[in-house]
Amino acid sequence: MDFYEAVNNRRSIRNFTDEKIPEETIKRIVEAAYKAPANDHFRDWHYIVITDKDKMREVIDGVPKNLNEKDVDNMTFISDPEQKRAYQIAVPMQYRMLIDAAAIIIPLMKKKCDILHPSSLSDLNCYASVWCSIENLWLAAVAEGYACNLRIPLGDEESIARKVLGFPENYMIPCFIGVGKATEDAVKTKQIDINIDELLHWEKF
Repeated sequence: MDFYEAVNNRRSIRNFTDEKIPEETIKRIVEAAYKAPANDHFRDWHYIVITDKDKMREVIDGVPKNLNEKDVDNMTFISDPEQKRAYQIAVPMQYRMLIDAAAIIIPLMKKKCDILHPSSLSDLNCYASVWCSIENLWLAAVAEGYACNLRIPLGDEESIARKVLGFPENYMIPCFIGVGKATEDAVKTKQIDINIDELLHWEKF
């Protein structure tokens, strides 16, 4: 798939078929993640791939299972109708979009500082780098004909996953990534249209 085709086809997909992903394909997808830029050049990331459904259930046991559109309506910070609709689609599916995926891929990054209380923007370089890695992985999955979604862990979701997976305390999960073959009727939220001429600036703002 052409690069721009992959970029333009990338969407958050939460409806998957039962089709499995070949191991060699997953390896190519994850290897693409390591081609991303890294602040310290070492790319000190690890990726855990989970395809066993029982293990997947254990790992994401902390993810809410019974949210609905009313829960979204109670999020009073959402006023834009398109953004609200996107949340109404996404929030109730947070658990299902992961458990129905062919694989859950979990990036791990080494905690080199307290990213929630950085002393400067430079403290966030490691966090920014792992997200470049995640974007590479997502685009590689699209190029291979698969789809992705992601959830940033909240509450005790990371500690539950750590207990199941056994990764060290000095590593953290930026997000859970669900990967699989999208169903033909997979819901795709409407993308907000942008005018590049209004957002792209030459030489000055």
